[in-house]
Amino acid sequence: MSASPVIHIPVVKVNANQSAREEDSIAIEEPLEIKLEYGPADQREVRNISVTMRTPGHDAELATGFLFTEGIVKNAGEIRSAKHSFIACAENKENTILVTLEQGILPHLQNTERNFYTTSSCGVCGKGSISAIRTVSSFAAGPDDGSLIHSIVLNQLPKLLRRHQRVFADTGGLHASALFTLLGELLLLREDVGRHNALDKLIGASMMYSWLPLQQTVLVLSGRASFELIQKAAMAGISIVAAVGAPSSLAVELANEFNITLIGFLRDERFNIYTGAHRVMVPADEAILTTPSIQID
Repeated sequence: MSASPVIHIPVVKVNANQSAREEDSIAIEEPLEIKLEYGPADQREVRNISVTMRTPGHDAELATGFLFTEGIVKNAGEIRSAKHSFIACAENKENTILVTLEQGILPHLQNTERNFYTTSSCGVCGKGSISAIRTVSSFAAGPDDGSLIHSIVLNQLPKLLRRHQRVFADTGGLHASALFTLLGELLLLREDVGRHNALDKLIGASMMYSWLPLQQTVLVLSGRASFELIQKAAMAGISIVAAVGAPSSLAVELANEFNITLIGFLRDERFNIYTGAHRVMVPADEAILTTPSIQID
């Protein structure tokens, strides 16, 4: 694995009728195999859980967040350690990470069959998937925590996000997930070539810091809001999600189902509120803050 998430390569840059040989920075993408060790002391078992393409860095957080958002583990207390496994072939030894569970903890391996997060887009979506979240999440669709954010704060978040995207500034090729307070203070940010990986890293780190559920916070996504990202937010107890890009129809449906405030097209001091408008203070008549019920066929 490369020491840096960025690699520098020679390119030919063309501008109108001119060209020049220069050096360009691109984000590294490498596979990460997630393995799980569990069972009694005298009968430990190691199982391959998933392979995902990611940007190297924060791999333990990624694996931990993945196992949690998949519903395979319930909390950080079930995990003894998460570290790179050196049982793989020598040249790729740091592209395998082993998550070891405490004795007596049985993972919910049936949830690995859902395959929600093996790519950057959802492969198995629908009303059945929405209903399944209730069976694996400790925080989804909980009581309203009273979160309230002002539109002035929301409008500043994309600029703050971009300012702290260190690798994106070098490459222009990474997604980011960031956690802010309701006053716009940055708590945590993670980047990756995959939207889902960036959020898994963020949630994994939050688990390690014992922050879950992530109430009274705002999740900001650098791209669009898709089903699997809203699902991960629901799993972590996040009630406000703001995306720089557009939401998908199923993302809106899921956010409505789990009482999540979903904001899209957050840029240039403009945004749309798709669900949960009661958590957003806007400089307008309060009557507009009642969003209609969402029905998407």
